[in-house]
Amino acid sequence: MSLVTTHILDTAAGRPAADVGVRLETGAGEPVADGRTDADGRIRDLGPDTLEPGVYRLVFDTGAHLGPDSFFPEVTLTFRIADPTEHHHVPLLLSPFAYSTYRGS
Repeated sequence: MSLVTTHILDTAAGRPAADVGVRLETGAGEPVADGRTDADGRIRDLGPDTLEPGVYRLVFDTGAHLGPDSFFPEVTLTFRIADPTEHHHVPLLLSPFAYSTYRGS
């Protein structure tokens, strides 16, 4: 399992958001890794097994899931890795006009 993982739940539809592109970047915007959510809305192998402490971003291509006229065509979640020995799970709860996140397990 990667140091950083994610999943997307479409809260309006009540199901996972499959086949959504996600990019992991440094805080400066340098690409680290990318992937697509599986049928369960998860990416278990996003990027390296180790990362330096610092600020990172997950960029979700939500427009591909919500449609071309979506209010949120992209969602960027910025977070900090303080301890690179810990797993960091950063989920996205998504609906057409709102989203939320939390540090998962």
